[in-house]
Amino acid sequence: MRRGIAATALVATLALAATACGGDTKGDGGETKAGGELSGTVTWWDTSNDAEKASFQKIAEAFTAKHPKVTVKYVNVPYGDAQNKVKNAFSSGADAPDVIRADVGWVADLASLGYLDEVPADQAKKVDAEFLPQAAASGKFDGKTYAVPQVIDTLGLFYNKKMLADAGVQPPKTLEELKTAAAAIKAKSGKTGLYLRGDDSYWFLPFIYGEGGDLVDAKTKTVTVDNAAGVKGFKAARDLVTSGAAVTNATDGWTNMQTAFKSGEVAMMINGPWAVADSYAGEQFKDKSNLGVAAVPAGSVKAGAPQGGHDLAVYAGSKNTAAAHAFVEYMTSQEVQVQSAKELSLLPTRTAAYEQPDVKNSEMVQFFKPAVDKAVERAWIPENGSLFEPLKVEYTKAVTGTSSPEDAAKAAGAEFRKILKGWK
Repeated sequence: MRRGIAATALVATLALAATACGGDTKGDGGETKAGGELSGTVTWWDTSNDAEKASFQKIAEAFTAKHPKVTVKYVNVPYGDAQNKVKNAFSSGADAPDVIRADVGWVADLASLGYLDEVPADQAKKVDAEFLPQAAASGKFDGKTYAVPQVIDTLGLFYNKKMLADAGVQPPKTLEELKTAAAAIKAKSGKTGLYLRGDDSYWFLPFIYGEGGDLVDAKTKTVTVDNAAGVKGFKAARDLVTSGAAVTNATDGWTNMQTAFKSGEVAMMINGPWAVADSYAGEQFKDKSNLGVAAVPAGSVKAGAPQGGHDLAVYAGSKNTAAAHAFVEYMTSQEVQVQSAKELSLLPTRTAAYEQPDVKNSEMVQFFKPAVDKAVERAWIPENGSLFEPLKVEYTKAVTGTSSPEDAAKAAGAEFRKILKGWK
């Protein structure tokens, strides 16, 4: 990987930003004095997956090369453990990171608890002016900016082009077409059409959106996961399994899904841009052109996929805020985003990055960008992240058949109302 990514102009910008962010004295963590050179340690907790973390670590090291008095301590934290680990570290202040890579659904929660340092005014203005509006929205709380968008994403239908072609079917546009295609694939190869991830509620969202529903209505403070559309969403997911169109598993869904898809045991899966690099490592995709991506098949009302992504935020208790904010600005710079798009097929959050050749030439980025533009924006409320755990429990029960779709929706609604006190 190329080191020293940032251009001279960017380095100058970062130095100015660091001066604006810095305190007047040097703290225990080695914070830069106002007007001085960046120095000290920046600990970054990165939640990227195994296929991505080596690239991000090297990119972080490039910041160190440009600022030799700064030591970047890179720590990869498994995504599944990260939210609780971050909150525990921030609440105690012990061994807390200076910078975190936060799921977009965590930012409002962490900001509401006072754990995040507000993005400096000049940097916040750039976020509003230079980043995708829906990405910028995820880093705000109570009218202030607390995080800078690093990547944006959504879900799509990954498919094995050869397996579909051999079965004589096209990528399905609806769930009904998916069942028909799966039957043809089974008849031709004996393989299953789709691996449906059953242990993560993010993968449930296209089903509820597809039936015209949503988890909540933040404007009216109403829980909607258990209304008629919500029940239909649970039914739609379960129907794929009972019809034989899909297989699922209640545990370790990511590994099982990726293994099945990469080995050709299933022809399709629902996944996001973060899965592209890992999918290419599979035997079925040694020829990268065999990997296809289409929109998530529509339910009875529409096609819908969630807006996801990750933001970078600085801990309010950091002893080196000058270097930490400069590090965030560097990691979300256009140069870094273009490199991540080229190497990992991750979607930039900067508008201008989509005009760069390495981004324009990425087939996966060019598919997912229109999908992101149509993605359903989630309610950026502090409780956002807390809703996904009870939803995961009930979604898993519904798709594996241990609970009826009706009971799963009802139970999810009851748990949501416990979290969202005072909501209807």
